[in-house]
Amino acid sequence: MASIFDKDELQQHISKQFDQELVDIHSRILAMGGLVEEQVQLGVKSLIEADAELAERVVADDVKINSLEVSIDEECTQILARRQPTARDLRLVMAVIKTITDLERIGDEAKRIAYHAMDLSRQFPKRNQFTDLEHLATHVGVMLHDALDAFARMDVEQAFRVVQDDKVANAEYESILRQQITYMMEDPRSIPVCLDIMWSARSLERIGDRACNICEYVIYYAMGKDIRHISLDQVQKDLKGE
Repeated sequence: MASIFDKDELQQHISKQFDQELVDIHSRILAMGGLVEEQVQLGVKSLIEADAELAERVVADDVKINSLEVSIDEECTQILARRQPTARDLRLVMAVIKTITDLERIGDEAKRIAYHAMDLSRQFPKRNQFTDLEHLATHVGVMLHDALDAFARMDVEQAFRVVQDDKVANAEYESILRQQITYMMEDPRSIPVCLDIMWSARSLERIGDRACNICEYVIYYAMGKDIRHISLDQVQKDLKGE
């Protein structure tokens, strides 16, 4: 794994152990991100295929994500207490603490999707009811992957692209809601299935939001700028130095 620290920055640290601690938390959060990605993929697969056994596995594996969040958070707390980092190092530790919280919540959303998959496995939904949901899941999956990649390389431009992509995910989510409401009006018997699909789409939309949060932390680390309450146009101007 390529380090996010260049040689000059590493040489500024008095303690080589401190350097290793920073690299270690960076590596561990990427491992956590990989596990979260897999959970989302398997959760969606269990939903589309009405696979209750796979859904149960997703639910059971959520404890692994929770455990990683606790251990990484503890490591960050120890770094703050022992090293008292400043400037970029402090921003990195704070970005990690915030990111693991979002990753844990993405894991929770994957678990919620798995619960809906268990419910749908007993209702025999029609395969074509999942077409738009699959599109949303694919889009959000790419957003999450790109957000983690942006974090791995602290790539501000890629982080910004992910934030922009959230508009498309939101539009897809709203389209699914309208579609499912239409189905329920046409056939009240479809209400239980439609509700599970709608709640699953809601979880996917939230995963997209969490991916955007991770990208905001990347921008915060790299630029020292909090963009949570700034318009995308203004952020883009800042990135271009305008």
